[in-house]
Amino acid sequence: MAAARRAAVLGSPIAHSLSPVLHRAAYAALGLDDWSYDRFEIDEAGLPGFVGELDGSWAGLSLTMPLKRAVIPLLDGITDTAASVEAVNTVVLHGDGRRTGDNTDIPGMLAALRERGVEKVESAAVLGAGATASSALAALARICDGPVTAYVRSEARAEEMRGWGERLGVEVRTAAWDDAAEAFASPLVVATTPAGTTNALASAVPDAVGTLFDVLYDPWPTALAAAWSDRGGKVVGGLDLLVHQAVLQVEQMTGVPRAPLAAMRAAGERALAAR
Repeated sequence: MAAARRAAVLGSPIAHSLSPVLHRAAYAALGLDDWSYDRFEIDEAGLPGFVGELDGSWAGLSLTMPLKRAVIPLLDGITDTAASVEAVNTVVLHGDGRRTGDNTDIPGMLAALRERGVEKVESAAVLGAGATASSALAALARICDGPVTAYVRSEARAEEMRGWGERLGVEVRTAAWDDAAEAFASPLVVATTPAGTTNALASAVPDAVGTLFDVLYDPWPTALAAAWSDRGGKVVGGLDLLVHQAVLQVEQMTGVPRAPLAAMRAAGERALAAR
């Protein structure tokens, strides 16, 4: 009989996380009855102690804010993808004791867009300038042939986004948040801001729109996503991103070649509907 294996999501706050729902659904569909997946409220101060106490039963960790950068010094190595944005959301614990980090948010974004038929765009816009915005830029660097315009609230944020663009190899132009409605002329708009931030922009959505990728999943739909759908535009939501990045995590942690995307998405939809 195989030894029981453990995995978990860490962060603060963590109670809202859908990761346990998604990973447990994957284990059930794969017949991994001896696997468990939990959540732990861990901040940056508590992370080294938690990681240091992990034993051989642990297969991996999912990390959310504020731990994606704090975990890097605790690892034996990270992938180029994670290094490109200095953020790790996936830790794999190997049989030889090594701990390696990856970032599945970036390929997860690309997979979610590809699922909606978006594989190349001539230009794009990003709303916001936080950690998720840098991951969005890393994803856009792979599919956007032209410039990306970032709509931000301060010159400091603008400078930060231009710096990420230089690092990631994508031309980033910046504009004031007050002009954010201009983003809607882009073939792809990625909204990376906290809940409620884009609500005031919903009334400015024009009749002809391209694709909106709104990284939020609760509440859903956002006012912006609802307005976008009403205009006939494609919408990619935060649950799409969450599921696709979790699929990659399950594959890395368990070693299965293909995680059960449909079962994981259905579980996530049920959990959100019950909130």
